[in-house]
Amino acid sequence: MIQFFSKIWIKDCNNYKDAKVRQAYGILCGLVGIGFNLLLFAGKFFAGIISHSIAITADAFNNLSDAASSVITLIGFKLAGKRPDPNHPYGMGRMEYLSGLLVAAAILLMAVELIKTSIDKIIHPNSLEFSPLIVVILLASITVKCYMAFYNGQIGKKINSPAMEATSKDSFGDMLSTTVVLLATIISHYTGLLIDGYCGLLVGVFILYSGIQAFKDTLDPLLGQPPSEEFVDKIEEIVMSHKEILGMHDLLVHDYGPGRVIISLHAEVSYLSDILESHDLIDRIEFELRDQLLCDAVIHMDPLVTDDKDLDLWKNRISSILKEMNPEFHMHDFRMVRGNTHTNLIFDVVVPFHYTDKDTLTEKIREAVLAIDASHFCVIHIENDYAGR
Repeated sequence: MIQFFSKIWIKDCNNYKDAKVRQAYGILCGLVGIGFNLLLFAGKFFAGIISHSIAITADAFNNLSDAASSVITLIGFKLAGKRPDPNHPYGMGRMEYLSGLLVAAAILLMAVELIKTSIDKIIHPNSLEFSPLIVVILLASITVKCYMAFYNGQIGKKINSPAMEATSKDSFGDMLSTTVVLLATIISHYTGLLIDGYCGLLVGVFILYSGIQAFKDTLDPLLGQPPSEEFVDKIEEIVMSHKEILGMHDLLVHDYGPGRVIISLHAEVSYLSDILESHDLIDRIEFELRDQLLCDAVIHMDPLVTDDKDLDLWKNRISSILKEMNPEFHMHDFRMVRGNTHTNLIFDVVVPFHYTDKDTLTEKIREAVLAIDASHFCVIHIENDYAGR
C-alpha cells in the first residue's frame, strides 16, 4: 500500500537521498501510521471493554500513543525540511532526531504505566470474557503491526531515518505484545488460568526494551556519533582516486541532520606540485564530494616532502615504533627541522578514544627515538580519530 501511495504522492520516489523525497516519505508514513493506529485503538478498546482484559485495554492505549508518536514524527519531518535561516544557518534537520527522541520517550512512558497497571492486576485478578470477535480483532492488529514494522523499517533504511527506524521497532514490539495478549486470552478461556496481569507485565517489558533501544538510536546522532564506516570509505575512495593526492587525514564529519552533513579533511600533495594546479584539484574534489555524497566539504591542502631520503628513513622508523606499541596507532604530518646541534622530528600521532595514557606514550616514543640517535628530538601532538577508524 505504501509503495502504491508513494508513486502517487511522491515525485521521483526512488531518489531517496533527495531532501524533498525524504520529507515526503516521512509525511506519508506518518499519515498512514496515524490512520492505522487510530483504527487499532478503536478495535482493541472495544475488545478490552467487552472482555474486561487489562492487557487488551493497555495494548489499545499503546496504539493510541503510537498515533500520537506518528503525529510527532510527521511534524518532525515537516520542520526538518525547512530551509536554513539566519538563526539556523545549518537548517533544522536535527528536528527529525528530536521527533524520534519524543517517540522513544512516549514508548517508555507507556511501558511504565502498563507495568504498574499489570502488577495491580496480578495482585487483584479477575476473570475474562471471551468471544471470536476479540480473537479476530487481535489477529487483525498483529497483521497490521507486522506490516507497519516492515514498511517503516524498509523506508527508514532507504532514507536513513532514525525516527522511522524507531517507529519500526515500536511496531515490532507492538506485534509481539499483541501476540502475547492473544495467547493470554485463549489460555485464560480454555484453562481458567488468570494470567492476564502476567501477560500485561510481559507486554510492558517488551515495550520498555523497545523504548530504550529507540531512545539510544535517536539520542546518539544528537550527542555526536562517529560517521558510518561505509560513509568514511566512500570519502576516502573519492579523495584517493586522484593520483596527485598522496594521503588524507584529520577527517571530521559534522551531522546537522539527514542531508545536512559538513565534512573537513586534510589532503596531502607533493610540495613540488604547482600550487595553483593543486588548489584547482582540491576544489574539484570538494565538488565531487558534494555531488556524490550530498554534503558540504572543506579540504585543507598539506604539502608533503617527497624527495628527502633521510626524512623517509625516519618516517618509516617512527611508523615501525608506533606499530610495535599498538597496531591501532598511526601518524601523519611528519616533518624534519634540521639544526647545527640537533634535529627536531615533528608529527601527529592518532590514537583510539579508549587510549588515555597520552603523556606516557609521548615519553616512550621519545625514548625509542633517542635510543636510535641521541641528536634527534620528537615534537609530538597526540590526537583522537574523530572518524571512528
